Amino acid sequence: MTATLLGPIRTTKPRSGRPSVTSTYSELLTEVRGEGLLERRRGFYITTFAVLILALAGAFAGIVLLGDSWFVLLIAGALGIIFTQLAFVAHEASHRQVFESGPANDRAGRFLATWMVGMSYHWWMTKHTRHHANPNTIGKDPDIARDTISFTEADAARATGILRAVTRRQGYLFFPLLLLEGVNLHFTSLRTLFGKAPVPGRGRELSAIFIRFGIYLSAVFVLMPVGVAFAFLGVQLAVFGLYMGASFAPNHKGMPQLPEGSRVSFLDKQVRTSRNIRGGWWMNILMGGLNHQVEHHLFPSMPRPHLARARELTIAHCAANEVPYTETSLVRSYTIVIQYLNRVGLSARDPFDCPAAGAYRRA
Repeated sequence: MTATLLGPIRTTKPRSGRPSVTSTYSELLTEVRGEGLLERRRGFYITTFAVLILALAGAFAGIVLLGDSWFVLLIAGALGIIFTQLAFVAHEASHRQVFESGPANDRAGRFLATWMVGMSYHWWMTKHTRHHANPNTIGKDPDIARDTISFTEADAARATGILRAVTRRQGYLFFPLLLLEGVNLHFTSLRTLFGKAPVPGRGRELSAIFIRFGIYLSAVFVLMPVGVAFAFLGVQLAVFGLYMGASFAPNHKGMPQLPEGSRVSFLDKQVRTSRNIRGGWWMNILMGGLNHQVEHHLFPSMPRPHLARARELTIAHCAANEVPYTETSLVRSYTIVIQYLNRVGLSARDPFDCPAAGAYRRA
């Protein structure tokens, strides 16, 4: 499949409250259900969790053995990967992919997010639910809201000072900035939990996160010299942030954006704004199922092992209904993201900051 999305997105206005006639999603959903692709795969998730816990135990055993050696930084990188993989499972639990029961999924997701990863489950759920409801929709999708990185030309044009300089080169700086994303995720979680807005289970999440950090930091600083301990934390957070960002970034960045207030059929909205990553079963493990972003958005509660088959059905359905389906390689997706961010960043340039204007001023 090609990485280029062709054709305009079809916007529709519902008549008398009836659903859009352009949506054929129900047909695809019936086919998916008929093959049992929405049935849970608890064995898969139990096995995945067990493997990750064993890896976590092995990492801490390595810390005990290598705590006074700089080689322990290799374990720091491994921990960044393990925490990201645990975050993937927490993400899947939040989508009701693990258990049939909603409360059981929430308990699993909250445990993994707070006790294992050190992030607020409520913050993640709130933000991610908004994203799924309106992917790449300006003013509604928090994943393209204005931040250090600008995802729209209007936001890039508003950048000032140091942020303006960053925005001009944000495509090239994107991956270096992801090295700080681990710190940002923890900080944003705490800021939300300490904020004034109501947070269900606020005390429970704060307690879990602080106990987790207390145990983790105590182990690091007790078992390692101070310099090594700080380097360890830096590497672990950098790998965690880079891995998390590099897994979520290819999915929508550089894909079409919808104006606020637009009315688009569910199938069109989810498929045309999402990008899949080729790679087979190993990519499914590497990206925690996020490589099947189109299918994940169409069927958010579908367990990871079923996404590959759903992809085949979705491609056939989209081809039959002339809905462009985007899929590319991981490396190509990163190239697209960098080019897109650099193109958006041009809006942060000074209006006279161009070669012709510069030559005129020098003359």
